[in-house]
Amino acid sequence: MKKVIKYEESSGNVLADLSIENPEEALAKAELARQIAKLIKKKKLNQKQAAEILGIDQPKISALIRGRLRSFSLERLIRFLNELGQDVSIMISPAKSALRGHTRISESHSNTPLAALGK
Repeated sequence: MKKVIKYEESSGNVLADLSIENPEEALAKAELARQIAKLIKKKKLNQKQAAEILGIDQPKISALIRGRLRSFSLERLIRFLNELGQDVSIMISPAKSALRGHTRISESHSNTPLAALGK
């Protein structure tokens, strides 16, 4: 007898699937924080050095790297990327097939969204 495994298909946003409040914003913030942590590692900065560059204290760098993002706005995370030498582009275009548009975050070398805002 085969055992039937019950599963639920993902919405595409694991944070929405986990019923996290404002899942689209949470996913966008998580992706920006991931990019920041990746840059800190690539530049071989310790937390103190990164804190100096970003104008925050070391415990906040630790929180950011660990994904504790409540005290960080999207705007602030974008500013951190700028301070780390990154251009951040926001492109506005008509929605393709929905009445409501979406916001997507992707790396410049990829058209694949890393995170998306919207329903």
